[in-house]
Amino acid sequence: MSAIHLNELGIVCALGAGKQVVAEALFASDAPRGVAMSERWTPGKPLALGAFDQALPALDSLPVAMRSRNNALLRLALDEIRPEVNRAIQAHGAARVAIVLGTSTSGIAEGERAHRCLEQNGDWPEDFHYAQQEMGSPARFLANELGTHGPAHVISTACSSSAKAIASGARLLHAGLADAVIAGGADSLCSFTIAGFQSLEAVSSVRCNPFSVNRCGINIGEGAALFLMTREPGAVRLAGAGESSDAHHMSAPDPTGRGARQAISQALDRARVTPGEIDYVNLHGTGTAQNDAMESAVVSSLFGARTPCSSTKPLTGHALGAAGAIEAALCWLALASNPHRQLPPHWWDGQADAALQPLHLVRPGEAANRPLRYALSQSFAFGGSNAALLLGAA
Repeated sequence: MSAIHLNELGIVCALGAGKQVVAEALFASDAPRGVAMSERWTPGKPLALGAFDQALPALDSLPVAMRSRNNALLRLALDEIRPEVNRAIQAHGAARVAIVLGTSTSGIAEGERAHRCLEQNGDWPEDFHYAQQEMGSPARFLANELGTHGPAHVISTACSSSAKAIASGARLLHAGLADAVIAGGADSLCSFTIAGFQSLEAVSSVRCNPFSVNRCGINIGEGAALFLMTREPGAVRLAGAGESSDAHHMSAPDPTGRGARQAISQALDRARVTPGEIDYVNLHGTGTAQNDAMESAVVSSLFGARTPCSSTKPLTGHALGAAGAIEAALCWLALASNPHRQLPPHWWDGQADAALQPLHLVRPGEAANRPLRYALSQSFAFGGSNAALLLGAA
């Protein structure tokens, strides 16, 4: 079976926009970047959020149905890889380029704003269309932007969405249904999401603290990450992927970690590598009591306490449907252009929970003791939807 390569990466998240900016913020060792206090979505109640606080591209020239913050994040990520994507379209033809994305919010923020207008003025705003909220909007938007005619669809399985989109893109390439795939995801902050997680008592008002005895919930984030995937050699390979569904509970993970272990094992088996060959694990690491307990037990049993691990959610926030792609992108940065072998740090208070299995949590400024070959990214979603992506250096 031919190798699948993640040839190019475009990224925007709370750490910034663009590979270089994000890498500099990711590997900074003096203080954590990204997540910051904001009242934008919770007026009068400051909350730690992984918001992208810079200007986004205007979408005014597009049909109203395609205008959303979600799609603006996608366009900014696309801009970084647009020349390479255009070359792929020219080389393979518009019908041979596929688009597979993950999201969980799509244009819900636009729907919120429109409903406020309806309540206040008795009518919908002119710049609102219900299709802004549809889950399929991101794929239609990118296909419209690029003029492609290949398969284009969106996966929405909560926090595993964009990780599963990347795995789905690989299947299209393996099956010969496409010669290039733009895969990844986008999610944008909105009041609906924040209120939903607050109702579950799962939101931390300050920077989240994964695997600490003092952990008290997640930070919601936003962003987009897009990969150009082909069979042509590139800087990083998608060495393996695994997916499972444990269907234990609507919002809580299976405490045994059965489904999570299955997804990780599939990724390792498909890559034909052993746990001892993994140089870094990007943990799902939400900072919630149940996720961290389950994940620490699974990772410790598979990799022991020596493999470097970190949760990057204290930097990016939990970008929900975009989290899998963004965190795979951070693994890509560690593998693709990282001469000093820096590892994504785990920012926390350092107070370990004695009830959790011990892990090697990366210290700020820590570097790998060998050239990075394999990095694993884990995504565990509501409803027991699990995904693991194993990236390898070319």
